Amino acid sequence: MENDSAVSITTFAWSDYDGVLFDLDGVITPTAEIHERAWAELFAAYDYTGDDYLRYIDGKPRYDGVRSFLLSRGITLPDGTPDDPPGTDTVSALGNRKNTLFNEILDHEGIAPFPGSAATLDVLEQLGVPAAIVSSSKNARPVLEAAGLSARFDVVVDGIEVAARGLPGKPAPDAYLLGAELLGIDASKAIVVEDAVSGVAAGAAGHFAVVIGVDRGAGHDTLLSHGADIVVDDLSELLPDSVPPDSGPIVAP
Repeated sequence: MENDSAVSITTFAWSDYDGVLFDLDGVITPTAEIHERAWAELFAAYDYTGDDYLRYIDGKPRYDGVRSFLLSRGITLPDGTPDDPPGTDTVSALGNRKNTLFNEILDHEGIAPFPGSAATLDVLEQLGVPAAIVSSSKNARPVLEAAGLSARFDVVVDGIEVAARGLPGKPAPDAYLLGAELLGIDASKAIVVEDAVSGVAAGAAGHFAVVIGVDRGAGHDTLLSHGADIVVDDLSELLPDSVPPDSGPIVAP
């Protein structure tokens, strides 16, 4: 699934493209850590590990992540409905319980962007390059608000909108293609930035100009083999020389 783009870290420039579509969790904010903690608590009785998050859950819509993990343990539950109260009897009930756990952690601890990502948003604003969030999470807007980033994106396609439109989740490219359409740009002139295997696969499937993988644990080779053209440990590696690099998340107030 590797793309055939000739771009590299040394030749890449944000100004060469008409727009950038970012995943949120693990790319802009370290919310992947909060998500993983919530998943770990949800599935504590099933010998859950961090590897399970990367293999079965990361980048997928919440209920798909529940199904994927349960299938890895040979368990099948009825889907239920999104209105199911948080619990353990259905896929929806488990997903809703996970959402409750996530929001409890977010409300208690807050969130802040990775500094390299925040600096990248500053560069895009200076260049006049529009940016969008394309996230499987139904919590994307609350996370952006908690991080003080709500005004930084021209378009937000979150899990709520994906579900409302009946779009398939990542690795299908539909949500990213919708994001590009809402930005008013063509996918062939746009960038996708992802940290999840399913996300880089979605970018490749959508034939975007460049798919950038940010390695927060998936591994460089894995991201490359699933569709990333470039893989970095942090977006600071792609900043212009005039912008000082940084790494690691800012400590939330």
